[in-house]
Order: sequence, then structure tokens, then C-alpha cells
Amino acid sequence: MRGRGRKPQGAQRGDKGNFSAKRIAENIKLLILDVDGVLTDGSIILDNDGNEYKAFHVRDGHGIKMLHRAGINVAIITGRHSKVVERRAHELGITEVFQKCLDKKTAYVHLLEQFSLKPEEVAYIGDDIIDAPIMAVVGLPVAVSDAAEEAKKFAVMVTKNRGGRGAVREVTDFLLKAKGLWQGMFDAYFED
Repeated sequence: MRGRGRKPQGAQRGDKGNFSAKRIAENIKLLILDVDGVLTDGSIILDNDGNEYKAFHVRDGHGIKMLHRAGINVAIITGRHSKVVERRAHELGITEVFQKCLDKKTAYVHLLEQFSLKPEEVAYIGDDIIDAPIMAVVGLPVAVSDAAEEAKKFAVMVTKNRGGRGAVREVTDFLLKAKGLWQGMFDAYFED
């Protein structure tokens, strides 16, 4: 377990030794994403008519599509509710979308049961305190580079890219490479 003086299952971020995020990634079957600050840069734009706008990075979306093709499930758990998120999830083929989840761990447990997974088969990308309870129990907890320090404390991996600016793609590529699937995905783009 991670946090409040508990040692994480693998190793503390920055530990050397026999710990390897790549070794953990080999067994990942589900990637769970937060939205604001992970799939977006955290900005929420509201107009006078009550419309909400979010900007998503196209390469993050393509990385999610590649995970689907590789047989890796993707889910969203977010604390806010937005029609924009529903639309983006639909575009990306993400069917498991949990919005307005202040207790994200309940949705996480549901996903474990639904897909018959163990915690070590799950990766989660987060950016803030609300993500820490899930990051504390998944196999591969990831924080985006501009995440709150409280979230980074639970991360086994911290991306180089910021949330909404390619961080998700960085993780999807990492997972595909760790599983030995990257080259096949790449080569498929050159087939007639």
C-alpha cells in the first residue's frame, strides 16, 4: 500500500534495485484515466449559456485506440460530469465511463469485478489528491508531469509530458512497448 507511511507494493518512486515499471506494465490489462488534468490540461472553459469546453490531445486519443486494438481495456473515472467527456469517450470507443465520482475507488472496484482483474493488472493515470486512493492500490500508478505532489508520491511512473499534452500517449506507448506490441502496431501502418 502507498501513502501515510505505507510502503508501496513495488517500490518508492525513484528507488533503484529490482523494481521495474516495465515489468509491471507487461501484465496490465486495463488502463483507467482521470479526465481533467490527464486527458485535458485541467482547464475548464464555461460560457454564459452554461456550455463547457475541454481540449483533448489527438495523439492521446490515437494511443487509446491502439490500446483497444491490442486488446487492452480503457476506462474513465472522473470527479466531474460533462457531456463533452461522454462524446470524447464515445469517439474513442471507451464504454466504461464513470462521471461525478467523488469516491473513485467504488468505480475502480466495480471495474475489477467486471473484468475479473487483480489490482496488479491495472494502470491508472492521475494528477491530484482525489486520484491517490486508486493510485495506492493499482499495479501501475502513473502521475502526469504537472500533477500535484500528493499524487506524485503514489506514482511508480511520472510522465515527461503534461496532462492534456501527450501524457496519455506516453503511457499508451510505454504499455505497448513493454508488452512487445509496439513494433507490430507501427508496422501495420505501412501495410497495403
